[in-house]
Amino acid sequence: MHLLPELNTYQGILENTLDNKILILLEDHIYMMAMFGLVGFYCLELIVRKMKHVNKAEENAEASMRIFQIHIGMFFIYNTIIGYLLVRGEYGGYLGLTFYFIAMAVHFITNDWSLRTSHKDVYDRYGRWLLSLAVLLGWTAGTFLGIQEVMVSLLAAFIAGAIILNVLKEELPENRLSSLRAYLLGVVFYTLLILFV
Repeated sequence: MHLLPELNTYQGILENTLDNKILILLEDHIYMMAMFGLVGFYCLELIVRKMKHVNKAEENAEASMRIFQIHIGMFFIYNTIIGYLLVRGEYGGYLGLTFYFIAMAVHFITNDWSLRTSHKDVYDRYGRWLLSLAVLLGWTAGTFLGIQEVMVSLLAAFIAGAIILNVLKEELPENRLSSLRAYLLGVVFYTLLILFV
């Protein structure tokens, strides 16, 4: 409800800055960037799963650490960009920023649970601290470093795609654990919140 309409705004920003006739032929740049975010994190998840499957057979601690480093490295970049956008993004005032902050906090809790489940002790020792540092690093960069609006648009689109994948993967429960009533209640509540705020 919130991310997809924002992509349309970012598309307008991007179209106003493109002078290159070849790039203008690619009409939906922002949506492609969102797709790259979604596909990139999907590929990451497939690689991590495949490496874990191979690692289970070998029980190799070095391979396990390599899987952890790849996973945390990508989520470090992800969290840094989200921290940057917390300062530099467009939210329609303090109320919009507050809702973005709360949504991202819930999202980070879900990602934390997923990564802790995947990497256990090494995540508790290193991963959670690195990912917390990433958000602070992004926030600090956003406070002191401004980049062109078109770059903010591209970053926001990339993260939107990645967030959509992570929400579908982690925040929607598996069929056997799902409650249609709770799901629909959440959709209606958030839709009304977006419409009236």
